[in-house]
Amino acid sequence: MSINSVLKDLTQGVDISEDLAYDSFNKLFTGELTSAQSGAFLMGLKAKGETPYEVKAAVQAALEQARVVEHSFDQSIDTCGTGGDGKNSFNCSTAVSLYLADMGYKVFKHGNKAVSSSCGSADVVEHLNLPFLQDKQDIMGYLDKLGFAFLFAPHFHPAFANVAPIRKELGIPTLFNLLGPLLNPARPNHQLLGVGDRKYLLLIANVLHLLDIKHAAVVHGAGGFDEITPCGSSEIAFISKQGIDLQNIHPGEFDIPLCNPDDLAFPDTKDSLGLMESILQGKGPEAVKNMVVLNLGMSLYLLEEDLDLNTAMQIAGRKLQQGIDMEKLHAR
Repeated sequence: MSINSVLKDLTQGVDISEDLAYDSFNKLFTGELTSAQSGAFLMGLKAKGETPYEVKAAVQAALEQARVVEHSFDQSIDTCGTGGDGKNSFNCSTAVSLYLADMGYKVFKHGNKAVSSSCGSADVVEHLNLPFLQDKQDIMGYLDKLGFAFLFAPHFHPAFANVAPIRKELGIPTLFNLLGPLLNPARPNHQLLGVGDRKYLLLIANVLHLLDIKHAAVVHGAGGFDEITPCGSSEIAFISKQGIDLQNIHPGEFDIPLCNPDDLAFPDTKDSLGLMESILQGKGPEAVKNMVVLNLGMSLYLLEEDLDLNTAMQIAGRKLQQGIDMEKLHAR
């Protein structure tokens, strides 16, 4: 079917098949569509509302154009969010990644510059003087040494250069604002993924299930964050081979006190980066440390099949009191 037929279906609110979606996204990434066709395709999907199968097709088409990182780890994880929550929040996901790595887990941190936090994962990695890794040998070397490898998204997704001008011209959020966390080129089999808009919670969860991830959680935090927060009940979609289980968790379940969303906001990049060093040493404001505990505990729960959530949170709390090995982190 031609792209014009696909566009006609979209304008009539008709969902397109996974095969047609894959073919259309493949043409988009390889530059076979005109700018007008590309913009109309993205807008048509947005206006209709993307289905899990359409998003899955976008992920698969994008990964076929990506520089994929092959590895043989039975257990690996990424922690990230879609961004877009507008909260200028502390970069919790990167802190959690570094704590996990310090605990011996293999973390492929796929990220970019800031979207809605005051500093993105790339900004944190630069501040800590860690490299943007591209070569497989270097990636595996850092995983052996630190348990952590940062994969800077633009280095691994060159085809996105074809889409960037179109997204800029459209000037509104599209499917691409959701895709980033789904496109880790190392394909870790565990993931903690945050969404700032709860309407995408089940969409992303269904996509992860279709992609056959081993164990994951899509979270929407109290206060409208793309992290689990200590501000109140957070909504969690747990994904396993068996399906999707939707639950709410409250910090009170883990003896964690409530805080105000403003306690997690750090709009100044310099302040936010300085706070990261404190948090990694087990210091800093209690509200921020508690947010890291909640997300670290959830990550441990996903990684360890025999661990219940309450125990995972207790382990995370003790780890935050210790901090990570900063000498090891900065060693070269």
